[in-house]
Amino acid sequence: MLLSNYSGKILEAGIDEAGRGCLAGPVVAAAVILPPDYQNGLLNDSKKLSAKQRLLLREQIEAAAVTWCVGEASVAEIDSVNILQATYLAMHRAIGGLNLEPEYLLIDGNRFKPYKTLPYTCVVKGDGKYLSIAAASILAKTYRDEMMQDLAKEYEAFGWEQNAGYPTKKHRAAIADAGATPHHRQSFRLLPDQLSLL
Repeated sequence: MLLSNYSGKILEAGIDEAGRGCLAGPVVAAAVILPPDYQNGLLNDSKKLSAKQRLLLREQIEAAAVTWCVGEASVAEIDSVNILQATYLAMHRAIGGLNLEPEYLLIDGNRFKPYKTLPYTCVVKGDGKYLSIAAASILAKTYRDEMMQDLAKEYEAFGWEQNAGYPTKKHRAAIADAGATPHHRQSFRLLPDQLSLL
C-alpha cells in the first residue's frame, strides 16, 4: 500500500509529469491534493497500470481529490527553454491552478524549481511510494495520452495513438519518411545519425 502523507501537512500536493522523453507533443504535469484518509488499493505508478485501469482511477481521483489540476508546456516552450525548464513550467501551472494553495509539495523525481515559497521534497520513484504522486502521475499521463490520440487523427503515420509521441521504431521511421510535424520537438534528436531505418 502506498503512503498517504510525507510532511504531516493536510494540504500536501503530489506532483508528477508525463511526456518528458517524447519526440512530439507537450509535456504535461498534474498536481493533486487527496483527503488525509484517502485509500485506494489499485492506485499505483501509472506505468504499472493498464490504460483501462488508469482511466478508472482518473475518475476516482477526480471525484475524491480535495483539489487537482493539470498543466502543460507546449512544444514551442520546450524548444525555447529546454525540456527540464518546460517541465517545471508545466508543474508550476498545475500547482497554480489548484483551488487551494498547498501547504507542502511532494515532487516525483530528484529535481524541482521552487514554486513561490512553498516547502517541497523530491522523491525518486515517488509515484510508486506516495498516493498523491501516483494520482498525479495518472492524471498527467491520461490527459497527455488523450491529447496525442487527438493529434494522431490528423497525423496518422506516426502512431501517436499507441506510442504517445515516444521514440519507437515506427515513430522514427515515419519521421524519416514524412518529415517532422509542427508537433515535433525540434530541440530533440528526432533521428539519430546511426539509426538504420531499412
